Amino acid sequence: MVSVPRLVIAAPASGSGKTTVTAGLMAAFAERGLDVSPHKVGPDYIDPGYHALAISSAASSAGRSRAGGARPGRNLDAYLCGPQRIAPLFLHGAAGCDLALVEGVMGLFDGAAGQGELASTAHVAKLLRAPVVLVVDASSQSRSVAALVHGFASWDPEVRVAGVILNKVGSDRHEAMLREALEGCGVPVFGALRRTREVRAPSRHLGLVPVAERRAEAVDSAAALAARVREGCDLEGLLALARSAPPLSEAAWDPEEEMRRAVEAVPGAAGRDRAARPVVAVAGGAAFTFSYAEHTELLTAAGARVVPFDPLRDERLPEGTGGLVIGGGFPEVYAPELSANEPLRAAVAELAASGAPIAAECAGLLYLAGSLDGEPMCGVLAAEARMSERLTLGYREAVAISDTALAAAGTRVRGHEFHRTTIVPGAGAEPAWGLVHPERRTEGFAQGNVHASYLHVHWASAPGAAARFADRCVSPAR
Repeated sequence: MVSVPRLVIAAPASGSGKTTVTAGLMAAFAERGLDVSPHKVGPDYIDPGYHALAISSAASSAGRSRAGGARPGRNLDAYLCGPQRIAPLFLHGAAGCDLALVEGVMGLFDGAAGQGELASTAHVAKLLRAPVVLVVDASSQSRSVAALVHGFASWDPEVRVAGVILNKVGSDRHEAMLREALEGCGVPVFGALRRTREVRAPSRHLGLVPVAERRAEAVDSAAALAARVREGCDLEGLLALARSAPPLSEAAWDPEEEMRRAVEAVPGAAGRDRAARPVVAVAGGAAFTFSYAEHTELLTAAGARVVPFDPLRDERLPEGTGGLVIGGGFPEVYAPELSANEPLRAAVAELAASGAPIAAECAGLLYLAGSLDGEPMCGVLAAEARMSERLTLGYREAVAISDTALAAAGTRVRGHEFHRTTIVPGAGAEPAWGLVHPERRTEGFAQGNVHASYLHVHWASAPGAAARFADRCVSPAR
């Protein structure tokens, strides 16, 4: 049994202010010297970046930086990873923390389309047995707030809606009216935050602009958020609520144990000499900001030495690169700069031609194409990519059509698509995946040891992908 003080920060709907309130709470508690563990419900890559920045910058400004470095923001997605992995993944990320805060997704009860509560914030809150604090946009209501909160608190008795934070409150009088209405509701108010223009998180075609593109401004915003929360929220009451969460009986997720089992399932991999650690280069920087922390942990557990690099700045791949991972991000925003880095584009094409494994996901797919919005890219794939007016968004079920660096033919996975670009053709002669739900089509490219696709897959649900990838990498000792 493990006791982890924890809260889920939810809302009735998107746009209520969950991210700003959650980041403000994280920063305010970190300023007080608490070791805060940040989590996000759903597949979103951007919010966890703001969480991690809010905690690290607040702790640093207070002279209380965490030994061993900042905790990464981690995702808890019951669709991608399965409900059975939510508590273990949470316990892995929150190990040793003083307080874990979990930001919800969309409205409290909104989950995977057509699949009931699956992957909703409410579902994750139940799996974690965590109290829920509801962030309510109070800007256009007064007494009606009581009906709204009562409805959310009573809808599912297994979800403990234990508090409210009123956001976008207009005045002292407005706050008094809201608090009076909620007095008979049975759900305590833990804070009231005024409307403000001080804190801005700019958005574009896929949501918030990632932290990596506006770090200095984001640090200032985090400080302003912390100040708002200190003034407007009952931090002691929230901490007491978090400490009321019951112990969890599940065992923490362990990448080493996951990899031990996965390696045994990969033919020939179990007997490989893991002392000769292959270098796996992982793209980062402002153009490639989408990644799950567990991917690096699994690759490391598989015997790889993970080395980050920035395709916007670095003209060479890391020394001894035997495999390449290019995750998601915004290459469309940086297409001219990526194209101008001709030495790196040539190095990536040469690595692909050598037979080294390359795993490219969404943004990585675009980078490997012949061009992106007319700008030359790496030319590994005979395909052209462009921005599109259409948003492609949603969970997918898929099956590997052929053997690739990530999956054996017939392997079934769950993934997520999220992009406003299109690539022609949409699939190679040997597609990476056959999508089977909610639509049927082939997708992506399986070309030699290159696996390139729009589909985002969380490797914690398929650790064999990391084992298979690392096994195909060329070690410097070879």
